[in-house]
Amino acid sequence: MFSKILIANRGEIALRIIRACRELGIEAVVVYSEADKNAPYLQFADEAVCIGPADCSKSYLNIARIMSAAEITDVEAIHPGYGFLAENIEFAEICRECGITFIGPPVEAMRLLGDKVRARELAQQARVPVVPGSDGEVENDLKALELANKMGYPVIIKAAAGGGGRGMRIVHNDISLRSAFNSARAEAEIAFGNGSIYLEKYIVEPRHVEVQVMADNEGHAVHFYERDCSIQRRHQKMIEESPCPVLDKRTREELCEAALKIIKEAKYVNAATVEFLLDKNKKFYFIEANARIQVEHPVTEMVTGHDLIKWQLKIASGQPLKLSQRSIKHTGVAIECRINAEDPENNFAPSPGTITRYIPPGGPGIRIDTHVCHGWMVSPTYDSMIAKLIVHQGTRAEAINTMKRALQEFVIEPIKTTIPACLDILSHNLFVKNKVDTGFIERNF
Repeated sequence: MFSKILIANRGEIALRIIRACRELGIEAVVVYSEADKNAPYLQFADEAVCIGPADCSKSYLNIARIMSAAEITDVEAIHPGYGFLAENIEFAEICRECGITFIGPPVEAMRLLGDKVRARELAQQARVPVVPGSDGEVENDLKALELANKMGYPVIIKAAAGGGGRGMRIVHNDISLRSAFNSARAEAEIAFGNGSIYLEKYIVEPRHVEVQVMADNEGHAVHFYERDCSIQRRHQKMIEESPCPVLDKRTREELCEAALKIIKEAKYVNAATVEFLLDKNKKFYFIEANARIQVEHPVTEMVTGHDLIKWQLKIASGQPLKLSQRSIKHTGVAIECRINAEDPENNFAPSPGTITRYIPPGGPGIRIDTHVCHGWMVSPTYDSMIAKLIVHQGTRAEAINTMKRALQEFVIEPIKTTIPACLDILSHNLFVKNKVDTGFIERNF
């Protein structure tokens, strides 16, 4: 096991990793920007190193400064968390060249799964269903028009690199495709430094279901079942739950096995999330794999009882994954609400500011992952997510009721948050009846 690692991230995920390190007896070094110099979680780290100003490009995305911090603190490994440099191939390669373990997948697997076109090809090799689409990159809008008319509208334009909804457009006719193709390519080039675009048939009213997997250096891989992440706004998840409430036992087994096939085909190591679309007939299609821990990993931890961050650390240090698939049990229902500093009544506009009143909820089956507290200044510089509220109960109805009660107790003032929006969603008749898909919020709110 490592004796000392560096956490190349901030906020709640930095605190989450610090806690896992503490429990495993690992010293934790945290880097921080000048904007985060008063972050309460810094006091829980063994060391904290300032790496620059608030601007991400000069701090959390600055590889040279992070590697300098790693060198002066003499760490053995770096955990990138999620976001920032978590799926940055250059960063992973530099870590390897410097003799520092990157707590994540091998560079080769990251490169393979990070390109959505190559990932589709990999899934097809593993005989996992994929959404009908282009065979590789689409060079220009004329080729896109030809493919779209062959597949039939609607189609979805996607960036080959990156995620988070950037470089993504849904189009319904030839006219909108031309403009959407060029704008998606331009957006992808700016966001990811890669303007490659591909096309897929757009599945109408699908569910977004993902499988949490873990693999060790000896080729052993297991899944920790699935999460339903269909409640999204602009391709950004708001509410996640496990299990997916509409899956039958057989489809669940086939879905999870398909995820493992892709991971083994990629010779993957460490934590990953394999994402699928589920159509109205409960037929699933692979869409992508995320080569990192996900924001919503606590949902899986609650229903399986496994600490995924600890498993990341153990596997990265060379320990085998001492779990059989049969030993991993799924109990009850877990739901997670992402609490963002945004104003739902103003088109979810960012709502930065100082928190002067903070009262978290409590009670049986409730977990809160957050780094904020009374007096914390929510900066406009970083991601708007300030907390994750997770509940675990025996049934979905009980989990929904507990989550609603917890949201009603949760006080974060005076900034605006997505707490009211989450309450509205959980109270909606269609959500309660499991009649949701990825377009639920746009149609109903």
